[in-house]
Amino acid sequence: MSDDPLAPLLDLPRVRKASERARDAVSAAHRHPINMRQWDKTSREASWRAGRSSAAIDGGTTDIGRDDLGDPVAAGAVRVAQSLDGESIDSAVAVFRRAPAQALARLHTLAAADLVDDTDLLGRPRSEPHIAQRLDFLGQLIVGGTSVPAPVLAAVVHGELLTLAPFTEANGVVARAASRLVSASTGLDPHLLGVPEVTWLKRVGRYHELAAAFATGEAGPVGEWIVFCCEAMTAGGAEATAIADAARG
Repeated sequence: MSDDPLAPLLDLPRVRKASERARDAVSAAHRHPINMRQWDKTSREASWRAGRSSAAIDGGTTDIGRDDLGDPVAAGAVRVAQSLDGESIDSAVAVFRRAPAQALARLHTLAAADLVDDTDLLGRPRSEPHIAQRLDFLGQLIVGGTSVPAPVLAAVVHGELLTLAPFTEANGVVARAASRLVSASTGLDPHLLGVPEVTWLKRVGRYHELAAAFATGEAGPVGEWIVFCCEAMTAGGAEATAIADAARG
């Protein structure tokens, strides 16, 4: 019997194949000639799209410009996205691999800066004991406590943070950014070229429905959430390829 707590997820319907398709789509995007030479530029565009979409999933406005971030949800989401693009990726990944809780605190500080009046709340999880326990469990998974494919781990971290809602504000933005960090830190998407957030926004009703079902912990809904996230990663790989095509001109 495996000691890996996530290993049974690979036996759920469609999970393994959905994960493989996600991996293949993201890998194909990384092999695009533009992304092999100018990934820093395409990564910035991907992060911009990810930030805008992540904000909109949580009710933020999509009517923003790169220099006009008056909406507090959108402003926080874009700050988070900018912390995970171009040359910033390596430092963010290094912290995430070594100290996941510290990385999550940093994400929350960026995401919620305009949403809380008490700055002492920034980067600080709520005090309930179960929150500390679940965050510790996630941290163990992130630093090597599982060998499941990266798309599966990214979906689990994403879903757990949505379910746990460890912070007072901006939990959705933090959860989606953490999913991106899993993709980068595992080598699935080291330059964060994929934009699964676009698909999650297009299917936002289904996104919230499956996230709520994931929270039950039942095997079927957990599997459906993972497949849904993998499908978004697959589409996000295609989005990355389209960004590279546009950069080529």
